[in-house]
Amino acid sequence: LLGLGATRAPQGALSAVIASANAGTSPILSIDLPSGLSADQGRLLGEQAIRARWTLSLLTLKPGLFTGAGRDHAGEVWFDDLGVTGGVAQAWLGAQTAAPPPGFGSRRHVQHKGSFGDVHVVGGAPGMAGAALLAARAALTAGAGRVYLSPLDPAPAMPDRPELMRRPEVWLAEAMRLQTATVVCGCGGGEAVRAALPPLLSSAGRLVLDADALNAIAADVGLREGLRQRSGRALATILTPHPLEAARLLGVSAADVQADRLAAATQLAAATQAVVVLKGSGTVVAAPGEAPWINASGHAALATPGSGDVLAGWIGGLWAQHDATAETAGWAARASVWLHGHAADRALARHPRHHHLPLRAADLVDAMAAALD
Repeated sequence: LLGLGATRAPQGALSAVIASANAGTSPILSIDLPSGLSADQGRLLGEQAIRARWTLSLLTLKPGLFTGAGRDHAGEVWFDDLGVTGGVAQAWLGAQTAAPPPGFGSRRHVQHKGSFGDVHVVGGAPGMAGAALLAARAALTAGAGRVYLSPLDPAPAMPDRPELMRRPEVWLAEAMRLQTATVVCGCGGGEAVRAALPPLLSSAGRLVLDADALNAIAADVGLREGLRQRSGRALATILTPHPLEAARLLGVSAADVQADRLAAATQLAAATQAVVVLKGSGTVVAAPGEAPWINASGHAALATPGSGDVLAGWIGGLWAQHDATAETAGWAARASVWLHGHAADRALARHPRHHHLPLRAADLVDAMAAALD
């Protein structure tokens, strides 16, 4: 009904045709993109957009098919480049082509637990110990050599995995220890995480910031400056915000972020000089100076408490096994995001009748390990 150049909401008879098509029982095939959907941003142009069972995208894959509302409206996406080569399609959709950097792969016989990096999980304020435990379990399962819990609750629950080690107040440790470690900070952090952030921002060699750590930084000018200064000292950072957390960091509304997810992730990456994982339908991974990447795996079963903590921990555990560079930060983020969604896809394939049920976060850790097969 509409081409790629459409920028206004469908109105009048056109809107009525779209509504009638959506209300019918016939399956719908969209050509290029569903009418009423923004090709670049994945947002609805108005109140009505075609809900297709399939979308045949021609020449290039349109980013709007894979993020925001696009995934619900595009259905299964097919692609035909019409004989025009050059790999343009993979500019937006690259999960299956995300090759590991040098050094990732099979473990050698002579390696030991010290070969795969240390991860410190800082979080778990009173009443939220489970978030830090989930992140720590995920880091351990992802392959980190040693995983330490640094709880923000003075009387936390004991780890449910005996392999996890307690190291209270790691942020007060000597700077040298932090420089060689990967720190996952913010999972269940509450207000208590604010005090831990200045030394971590200053010294942690690899830093994954999630949840309340992001909220604390958004509310504190000094912490925001500490985050910006990390790149100048060659300290790599990954941020894992959901849309509201990203909005707080950018000083806009969550609706503004969702209206153009690629632009929001790119802007936040440039402002912080960090790798940004903007979570949601069609998670966007952006790095300073690079084209953003959209993930196509996963579904709404991941909309469950703790799934973000699992993702942050897995990113930290994977990243800890390699050099602390921006290149490996980007790869660890993309690979973890894809596996996170792929595990949910596998679970749905095994139990298609349970598509309406959430994937519990503790089960998600094991599902991600199984999805590596």
